Amino acid sequence: MKIVIIEDENLSAEHLTNLLQKIDLSIAVVNYFDTVSASVAAFNEGLSADLIFMDIHLADGNSFEIFNQVKLEIPVIFTTAFDNYAIQAFKQNSVDYLLKPIALQDLKFAIEKFKKQQKLVNNDLVLSITSAYQQINKEYKTRFLVKLGQTIDTIPTDEIHHFETKDSLSFLVTNKGNHFLIDYTLDQLETLLQPKNFFRINRKIILNIQSKKKVSTYFNSRLSITTKFLDNEARIVSRERVNDFKKWLDN
Repeated sequence: MKIVIIEDENLSAEHLTNLLQKIDLSIAVVNYFDTVSASVAAFNEGLSADLIFMDIHLADGNSFEIFNQVKLEIPVIFTTAFDNYAIQAFKQNSVDYLLKPIALQDLKFAIEKFKKQQKLVNNDLVLSITSAYQQINKEYKTRFLVKLGQTIDTIPTDEIHHFETKDSLSFLVTNKGNHFLIDYTLDQLETLLQPKNFFRINRKIILNIQSKKKVSTYFNSRLSITTKFLDNEARIVSRERVNDFKKWLDN
């Protein structure tokens, strides 16, 4: 773990370094700074670290001035002899706020808190990357199996006008207006269809983007879609889906 200490008292900086070594030998203090100006210059030049310990009163001013001069995304643990800066400290990217003289147990708690936060961040990042990868590589249905009397046929998704639900049954409706009963719920279909091509405009309808002729504003912050085979109620984009529908159109 790489740590930067911003502290204008040498004894305090040495004391903090010794405590950190007692907690974790893998901790490496890579830089010390005792002024706002030196800290800002270093971060502007690309200095990176895992964690910063920052005293509030420095040789040339208040350390909060650093945040006004540089975009600092590295987590910070503030250290100070005064407790009247706590609220301001936590408005920054703060992990904790330690009062001097720093006690070993308090420092240990702050380090553990930082590690837990980083673990959560890393887990979220892994989940996000995994989800994005799965989304990119996911294979969506390109056709659906339907029955025509005693025969079975397949209908490609580009020939589907929309999907609808009536009386707890789901139907595929083709561009020619033919209706076929299918064994999927609309919730299931949302995960099986290519999201760039199909959108669930309300509880009862999933529409193919090619089926849309015109979109108009409608009563109560909703939208109305001009399209074939849908009655007045079915063609309405529900209010809670309007923003996502607009993003879908703009995709």
